[in-house]
Amino acid sequence: MSTTIELVEHAPATGHALPDAVGRALAASRVVDSSPDPYVPGSWRLRAGSKVGAVTVDGPGLDAPVTVRITPKVPIARLFFLLGYSLDPRGGWRDGQVDVAEHRDLLPALAHAVERQIDRALRQGLLQGYRETEESALVVRGRIRETDQIRRRFGAPLPVEVTYSEFTTDIAENRILRTAVERLLRLPGVPRDVRRRLLHHRLRLADVTPVVRGHRLPVWHPSRLNTRYQHALRLARAVLDDASPEHAPGELRIDGFLFNMNKLFEDFVTVALRESLRGTDLGCRLQDSHHLDEAAAVRMQPDFVLYEPDGRPSAVADAKYKAEKRAGYPDADLYQMLAYCTALGLPEGHLVYAKGNEPHAAHRVRNAGVVIHQHALDLDQAPAALLADVASVSRHMRTGLSV
Repeated sequence: MSTTIELVEHAPATGHALPDAVGRALAASRVVDSSPDPYVPGSWRLRAGSKVGAVTVDGPGLDAPVTVRITPKVPIARLFFLLGYSLDPRGGWRDGQVDVAEHRDLLPALAHAVERQIDRALRQGLLQGYRETEESALVVRGRIRETDQIRRRFGAPLPVEVTYSEFTTDIAENRILRTAVERLLRLPGVPRDVRRRLLHHRLRLADVTPVVRGHRLPVWHPSRLNTRYQHALRLARAVLDDASPEHAPGELRIDGFLFNMNKLFEDFVTVALRESLRGTDLGCRLQDSHHLDEAAAVRMQPDFVLYEPDGRPSAVADAKYKAEKRAGYPDADLYQMLAYCTALGLPEGHLVYAKGNEPHAAHRVRNAGVVIHQHALDLDQAPAALLADVASVSRHMRTGLSV
């Protein structure tokens, strides 16, 4: 019988009886902070950071798998709202596209959401397309690869090294969906009814080759032909993202999925700020690359830089998935923003936090003429109110705030 450990994002460390190999595997994978308890033999202190999701540790020497589930502090429906901004920056995938309100846990909600989107994608049948194939054949098909023929066959006429295009269902879009189905079926805790429907989708995709563990996902490009697949493909990325751990050093294997709340919050803030500029003549760049020094040796990358129509930077913002503590926000954030403002020649900078004691605070830097604003968003509120708060930050960036 498997062991399940329940953790909460950024909660204090708790002790758990674990085999040493499991504790070391978790520490090596950086899924959670994991260290042996110095006072209790056989116990490990586990603390979740900003990664949420579920992983399973299994392998030789374990009596049963160990599953670690990390619950986010925000409601599941709100997490999927944030995820929509990460997956679809054009605004087509949002909270209303996935019904997850009935699920309180992340894994059932994710499995349910992926299954529903795959079902919608495949309802009209499997997408087909041309795929270029290279193989050795006994008959000429397509184009002969002359260089490979000479290098591999040394003048022998058969077999022939050929390249040809084949109209098939074994294309990138279907391979990604098949691989996402396989990943979810391996995870414990997927509801029985969802697992049954996932098995049905696997049968529908039986002629499609799943991506081998450790290999890169095939590249797909949005087009008119794959429109009905696009929501499913973007959500499947949440399951198959490179941040999801699939192995750990040694013989034990770690399999699962994780969302980095730092990245989700950053994506939400920057994309929502960009969308708030619609109808204006201003531009913006996300993860904009600049240098702090004149020799261009110290690189810096603000999350969001606002530009005037003539190309001059007019405002800068950085998203911080942090909640204000009693002593305030970390001073290091202020130093970082001051460096951004100095290098960009801006009189104001904006830090956007996930939660705070007040919706806004400002600090005028001595002898610098720079004002640094700290904005706090409340992720527990309804999406419309949350977007209204982001729009307020956007207006402050465009018009300035008095201190």
